Amino acid sequence: MSRDQGSFVRKAALAGLIGLCATSVAFAQTAAPATGLGQSWPNAADVSTSPNWHVYVFVLNGIKYIQVNDLNGTVHAAVGTANGTSIVLPVGVDSQNVAEGTQNAPASTSSSAASVTSSSAQTVYQDGSTTVTVTPQSSGATKFTVLSSVLCPSSCSGGGGS
Repeated sequence: MSRDQGSFVRKAALAGLIGLCATSVAFAQTAAPATGLGQSWPNAADVSTSPNWHVYVFVLNGIKYIQVNDLNGTVHAAVGTANGTSIVLPVGVDSQNVAEGTQNAPASTSSSAASVTSSSAQTVYQDGSTTVTVTPQSSGATKFTVLSSVLCPSSCSGGGGS
């Protein structure tokens, strides 16, 4: 092999190696989808707004699933939400203690859960359309309240026709 051919092979190999490294970095930056709904320690980020609870969010086919676990990993409740509607999933030890509601909210503002929370309620999750609160009960049970907002134009109101 001549000196020019050896130099060409080294340069080609180096270019291939750089390309392979760049591709690996691109794949590493792509987040894996969250999985494990119903599990104690799912493969998802903890997005809780409370240091007393773990909250995990999963999204599949336009439906957002929110799961609330205690600090020991026990699944307490899970709900699915889409377009201002929520449904309680039969997941967790407190699934029977989940209350759900909706309210209309102008598209330019986010909802406030203050109207549905009591003084002992603690917000554990909140985004632009959904708020989840946890309220300890005197019986020792825990009540979960899910408030989903329907984002609508400023002309949206609870009464009258359109």
